[in-house]
Amino acid sequence: MRPNFNFFLFFISLLSITVAGEDYYKILGVSRNADEKEIRNAYRQLSKKYHPDKNPDDENAQHKFMEISNAYDVLMDSEKRQIYDAYGEDGLKNGGNGGRGGPQGGGGGFDPFREFFGGQFNRGPPRAQDVATEIKITLKDFYNGKNVDLKLDLMDSCEVCKGTGSADGVKHSCDTCQGRGRILQRRNFGNGMIQQIETVCPNCRGQGNLIKNKCKTCHGQGAYQHSKIFNVHVNPGSPRNHAEIFEQQGPSQPGVLPGNLQVFVREDFTKDNLGYRRVGNNLYRTEVLSLSESLKGGWSREIPFLDNYDPVIKIERKKGITVQNGEVEIIKGKGMPLHNSIDEYGDLFIEYIVILPTKNQDKLLKSLHDEL
Repeated sequence: MRPNFNFFLFFISLLSITVAGEDYYKILGVSRNADEKEIRNAYRQLSKKYHPDKNPDDENAQHKFMEISNAYDVLMDSEKRQIYDAYGEDGLKNGGNGGRGGPQGGGGGFDPFREFFGGQFNRGPPRAQDVATEIKITLKDFYNGKNVDLKLDLMDSCEVCKGTGSADGVKHSCDTCQGRGRILQRRNFGNGMIQQIETVCPNCRGQGNLIKNKCKTCHGQGAYQHSKIFNVHVNPGSPRNHAEIFEQQGPSQPGVLPGNLQVFVREDFTKDNLGYRRVGNNLYRTEVLSLSESLKGGWSREIPFLDNYDPVIKIERKKGITVQNGEVEIIKGKGMPLHNSIDEYGDLFIEYIVILPTKNQDKLLKSLHDEL
């Protein structure tokens, strides 16, 4: 039977209240229109204030830290944030399905979207947000390849208690919500209109269970922040600003799949690049010649190169060979290594700039004319 249309409209108007749950924006103290920078700054300030290491005996601070981490995880992930804005906290717990009976999905609760739309929004267990960071290496490192050990502090499931938060692995079902993590409240609007509102259980704070013997490592949270070292391997000729992906090695929490770690590889322009500039697979540099060298030839130079195994390039002009100002010499195969290729390289472009003397120009030109 098709639902009454007027009731459907009334239902939709109350939906944001019904599935709201915890307000992640309020937890971080930002507006619903906050951008990633505002959210990140708020998280950094609050996480420092409530970090368990700074508040080892304060259970409220430890819970607040987990709330902050969870809110940050959702609001920094565009897909999760879209689901949360549309369907509330239950939409996240049920993969976009607007509620199905608490964190365990046991049924029996008020499930508005399943009632009207058949639950087609279910996407499986949630995944923690991806973490993006960067490393900077020199142009020479891009040419030869580089291994970089990157140390990061990430939230991870506690290995001691296996993410349970309990030192003995025992969790006791909450008597208030019967293990659902949420409770139902009824509101009577008159004229036979009754609304059921599902809210977070105040006793277990939405967990559905209580821990009596808390893990000392994670303080009962099931996760804690600790250092990890990642070996970032940059192949020779790798593109500038590309990302090395460490799949499912990002932050994680109990009941949440680990996110990915994205490490963007940037060129450090503050370091000596030996006078080379990279454009795609080619290299460019500028060589300065005197007027005499330009007109008479008969010179040779050894210039430093990026290759660890062949660190010098020789350039020369035989006597009598002139070089025009702005002339470009192309040396084949002396550019960047082609990424993921064997023995293939770009080219090196050398632009020659002729410096004219500022004094005694007439005398120098006459001398050169006589010699030529």
